Amino acid sequence: MSTLTIGDRQIALDKDGFLVDLQDWSHPVAEALAAREGIPLTSDHWEVLELLRQFYAQYQLSPATRPLIKYTALKLGPEKGNSPHLNRLFNGTPAKLAAKLAGLPKPTNCI
Repeated sequence: MSTLTIGDRQIALDKDGFLVDLQDWSHPVAEALAAREGIPLTSDHWEVLELLRQFYAQYQLSPATRPLIKYTALKLGPEKGNSPHLNRLFNGTPAKLAAKLAGLPKPTNCI
């Protein structure tokens, strides 16, 4: 297990870099997780991260890629809810990486 340091707080991460305690998530935590992945978060990233958090609040699970794309298209329109756009934002692993940055559990069927 590793940790993420935010100010004077130590936040526990699992072996894959996901938050151990989902309550530890905040915007600064998301920024720090993204920095570890080499991703500067833009408004497009934040839009998807907030959407993922809404999805999790509603369904209590992190969506795999196909449901993520469908949900994003439903909420943000087809120009943002498509595979190329999400792959570009999240380095080709949108479901897994976006869930990590949104402070959610790893989607169950992601490697």
